[in-house]
Amino acid sequence: MIKWLNNLLNREITSDKLDDMNKFLIVGLGNIGAEYVNTRHNIGFKILDFIANKEGASFDNLKLGSVAEIKIKGKSFFLLKPNTYMNLSGKAVKYWMDKEKISLDKVLIITDDLNLPFGTIRIRSKGSDGGHNGLKNTTQVLNTQEYARFRFGISDAFKKGKQVDYVLGNWDDDEKIKLPERLEMASEIIKSFGLAGLEITMTSYNGK
Repeated sequence: MIKWLNNLLNREITSDKLDDMNKFLIVGLGNIGAEYVNTRHNIGFKILDFIANKEGASFDNLKLGSVAEIKIKGKSFFLLKPNTYMNLSGKAVKYWMDKEKISLDKVLIITDDLNLPFGTIRIRSKGSDGGHNGLKNTTQVLNTQEYARFRFGISDAFKKGKQVDYVLGNWDDDEKIKLPERLEMASEIIKSFGLAGLEITMTSYNGK
């Protein structure tokens, strides 16, 4: 009887560990509020909305963010849109990592990048915040720069002194035309991160 209970307990522990290994936290950085929905700074939210809609998932307003879960080939992807505003993004990231027992190597942060041409993709396993307040706070809260980030280029096509207006401005007509194809690729990147791993994803998509 004792041996049977031990075997059962071991199977349950092994199953729990496998479940944890198959969980991924995909964080799209952005600001809450209707005025920010279609702004360049909210590309993280936009990408998560796109893949959730594509996979038939919906977001629930939970603690520190809106969360949707999608399942692909036995993997669970938790899509998180922090409701803390950009400057406090790390608080939501840490909370959901702890809540779902998701390790740092299974976290992907999606953000906009002024230093890349529109739609250009750059995926890295670690790095500096590059002046991005959402990444800066995430690094401070997690106490490390070694987490995967997916930067989506929004270009730097703004006049001197107009950076804030540009970043918090809406997409122009040309960008709106090109966005659907870029969003489709972004959804493929998210799936690849969970199914194929970070290294293969970087090799397959960087620079595209």
